[in-house]
Parts: sequence; structure tokens; C-alpha cells
Amino acid sequence: MLTFPYLCSPKNIISFVVLSLITVTSAGIKSDSTMSIRRVPPLVFPAAAKHTATVIFVHGLGDTGYGWAAAVENWRRRQRLDEVKFILPHAPRIPVTAAEGMPMPGWYDILALSGKTDDIRKDQDERGILQSREYFHELIQAEIDSGLPSDRIVLGGFSQGGAISLFAGLTAKVKLAGIVALSSYLPLDSKFPDFLKENDHNRKTPILMCHGDEDNVVPTNFGKMSYEMLKSQGFDVTMKIYPGMPHSACVEELDEVEAFLRSRLPPEADKKSEL
Repeated sequence: MLTFPYLCSPKNIISFVVLSLITVTSAGIKSDSTMSIRRVPPLVFPAAAKHTATVIFVHGLGDTGYGWAAAVENWRRRQRLDEVKFILPHAPRIPVTAAEGMPMPGWYDILALSGKTDDIRKDQDERGILQSREYFHELIQAEIDSGLPSDRIVLGGFSQGGAISLFAGLTAKVKLAGIVALSSYLPLDSKFPDFLKENDHNRKTPILMCHGDEDNVVPTNFGKMSYEMLKSQGFDVTMKIYPGMPHSACVEELDEVEAFLRSRLPPEADKKSEL
């Protein structure tokens, strides 16, 4: 498991430590139908109150869903997202070219980790990206089949998880409540218009992108490039840049994500109290 330091300012240094006593369940998602990939059921945090919304949050390369469990626990303690169920999927172990073929959790293969935009963009693992997209579409459909409206579902993630969330969310077969992409980029950007021809339900879905200005893994300029491309095509995207933050996350950023989730998934109890 990887841990991510939260460093936006020296006074706000914390790190993710997965709590040993977490009450979670496993989602009843069937194995990947697109190929014989062995998948572990996601880590699931049930809603603290009546379940009216779901957030699917996706970890990055080399990590597992447990790597973001502490962030979810922190949001749950603040009791601002009590009606939200959190699903933290685990990527299957795959050989990663950038790591000399060493198997590790990944949503698709990465050919280079040089920190250069051109190296990330060239020779992308389209097959792996599409297989993971199908998996996330299945997770979304499972929530819909359970009775949840699609516009009460947010898909988001960090690094490679944020990248696949952007791609899978923007090409989803249904309209989502929102999409979150932290320290990430839009994969297969040169072919993106072609994929939109299949499904273009989320052009007006709010997207939150966040990036540190000292990221040497996924270059900040690459994140900005994805943001500008989406903005130019009419997508409802906002980008936040955090000074001094490397390829990581920080307290201010997570507060921003929490506020975004609250705005996109307001408690239905609030609506009833207004009647």
C-alpha cells in the first residue's frame, strides 16, 4: 500500500494511515466481463444515514483502495456526506512496462514514468484503458440497478485513477452528478472526440480537476492541457492549482473535494426539510 503525504503548506502536513478498525463491506460486483482479469471486490463504506448517493473513488498506480480509506474516514467523521456510500475499487495486478514489467496494481499499462508529457501521451495502452472503462461502467450500472439515479453518482480518483475516472466518466452511458480528477490527465485525448460519438451525456456534468504546481510525475502542464481541451469543447470543468504541492494531495485540496461532493450530492433530507 502506498501512503500519500498532504503538503500544501508546512502547517498542514499529514499522511494517510489506513485505520485498522474500519467497518466496511465488499461490493457485489461480478468479475470483469471483458477479459479474464482477476478482480478483488471493492472496499465499500456504507452511508452513515439513508443511502441516497454514491461516490466511486479510484486509486493510482501501485496502490489499492485502502490507500484512500483514511480520506473517506475523515469525510465521514465530519458528517457532511452522511447519505453517501463510498466505493474504493482495487486495481488488478498487471505487468507495468515503466517498472520493467513488474506486476503491480494498475488500471492500464504505463510505458514511461519520466515526468514528461510526451512520454505519457505516446503509445498509450488503449486496450487496458477501455477494459478499465468497462469495469467502471459496470460499477456505475450496479448502483443504478440497486435503485440509485445516475445523477446521484460521482466518479473520481487520483493520478491514474483520476485519469481513468475522467475518461470513463465523460464517456459514460448515463449522466453522472460529477467527476473528480486529482493530479491526473485525460487519456487517449487525441481520440477523445471519437469516443464521445458513442456516448456524450456528460458535457454539462461538473468536473473538478486539482493539481500541484510541482508535480514531476504527471506534469502540471499536462493537467492544464487536458483542462483547456475540455473547456474548449464546452465541458463544465474547473481546475484548482496548489502551490508547492508535488504528485500528492493536501488538506486544502481534500476540503475542496468534500465541498464539491456536498454540492453535487446534497442530502435529500435537506430537500424534505424545505417542503
